[in-house]
Amino acid sequence: MSREQEIRSELFDHTLNGHAPEVKALTEEGLRLGMDPMDILFKALIPSLEEVGRRFERGDFFVPEMLIAARAMQGALVILRPLIAETGAKPIGKYVIGTVKGDIHDIGKNLVIIMLEGAGFEVVDLGVNCPPEKFVEAVRSNDPHIVGFSAFLTTTMPMFKVNIEALKKAGLRDKVAVMVGGAPVTEEYARLAGADHYAPDASIATRMAKQIVGAAQAAENAALAQAVELIDKTLKKG
Repeated sequence: MSREQEIRSELFDHTLNGHAPEVKALTEEGLRLGMDPMDILFKALIPSLEEVGRRFERGDFFVPEMLIAARAMQGALVILRPLIAETGAKPIGKYVIGTVKGDIHDIGKNLVIIMLEGAGFEVVDLGVNCPPEKFVEAVRSNDPHIVGFSAFLTTTMPMFKVNIEALKKAGLRDKVAVMVGGAPVTEEYARLAGADHYAPDASIATRMAKQIVGAAQAAENAALAQAVELIDKTLKKG
């Protein structure tokens, strides 16, 4: 086994176990050896975080294990992100997220952000206690695929509907998928509030986000193919 293969294997294991210093050191060593930053990300770090998500869903891992693994990966992302940006690699999608007005909890939101970034998303973090107009402006200026509303308190959950109404009033509701989540939130509440998607945890939020972007890309490709076909038919008639 070459040293590069060893580094990928060790990065996977150390990320899985949340060993941040080892993950950082191995990432730096890999880069010194000339490893491609995208290779480190997609062949070691992301597969490891996906395994963390699978273990969480099976009940083998809990929130603390997810957090330490995500933080270990974040240390590598800080090093890799500017290098990947230099290569011109595009993110797989854009996600705006924030904790709703009246709520200052952010652990769950921050975990979602780390996992989304690890999966290749560009994330715009609006922080906590975000009023509807802040979400509206962020959707307008960033044109994201998804906007995520996080609420930890039952008293702030009604802000989901307020935010969605604000998006409607601004003429932006149909341009973005709305995902909601937080400890007290249920799928039924999310549906009643008018959200498109409900994510009970960071792992599912990331998987759903990838599916949403994939569906949007497929629809875009289909529309493009239709347009090309129409132009072709028009030209032939002419």
